[in-house]
Amino acid sequence: MDITDFHSGFFSLAGKNAIVTGGNTGLGQAFSLALAKAGANVFIPSVAEDDGTTRRLIEDTGARMEFLEADLTAPGTPRRIVRGCVEAFGAVDVLVNSAGICNLASVEEFGRAEWDPMVAVNLTAAFELSHEAARFMIPQRSGKIINIASMFSFLGGQRSPAYAATKHGIAGLTKAYCDELAPHNIQVNAIAPGYFATKITEETRSDPESNSRVLSHIPAGRWGDVADLMGTTVFLASRASDYVNGHVLPVDGGYLVR
Repeated sequence: MDITDFHSGFFSLAGKNAIVTGGNTGLGQAFSLALAKAGANVFIPSVAEDDGTTRRLIEDTGARMEFLEADLTAPGTPRRIVRGCVEAFGAVDVLVNSAGICNLASVEEFGRAEWDPMVAVNLTAAFELSHEAARFMIPQRSGKIINIASMFSFLGGQRSPAYAATKHGIAGLTKAYCDELAPHNIQVNAIAPGYFATKITEETRSDPESNSRVLSHIPAGRWGDVADLMGTTVFLASRASDYVNGHVLPVDGGYLVR
């Protein structure tokens, strides 16, 4: 490609079809809406019932949305999700492995009952969905897989060894799948969100001491807004990132530099 061939259309997702797990709540909703605003149809599997808000936001952009209430850890569900997207839209071009859970407990209290569900949702489901999506992307010689990592893909983390372990695992899965799928013109990358102003962090933000502790580590001096993730999502899903592969991209206001 000559540099004169580059244009704004490289960021367009018109005609593309995306799966976003957990895409009707939290950060997943921002990923879904970002893709829709860039032109993609969005297939959303989630355990959380869709109240119609995400559908309205997506369909207002002119894109299509399909929702599937599904437990990602149930046998056969990942295959059903990918095939559901293909049946609804004709293809799967983008997969965003967004769904995740985080249980907190002290080391003495954090056992298999806490460990197993997090590994199943955060890591195994992402692997199985990537595996199923790749089966469609390889023959079409194109595709984008975007995993959602974390600051805990780089750091430790108190009170949730499973969360840190699964997010380190997501980073490894991203690199391993890149290595195998790059020859098929499929890019596999991850977004590592920093500290964002969401319902999950509301308690931390409302406590002056914990809020100050977090902000002291962020050079940008503020918590992230979910909209801060939308441009990164479109970039990694579009032609503009065709030579970006196997990368874990922090969107953290500079958190990791301190």
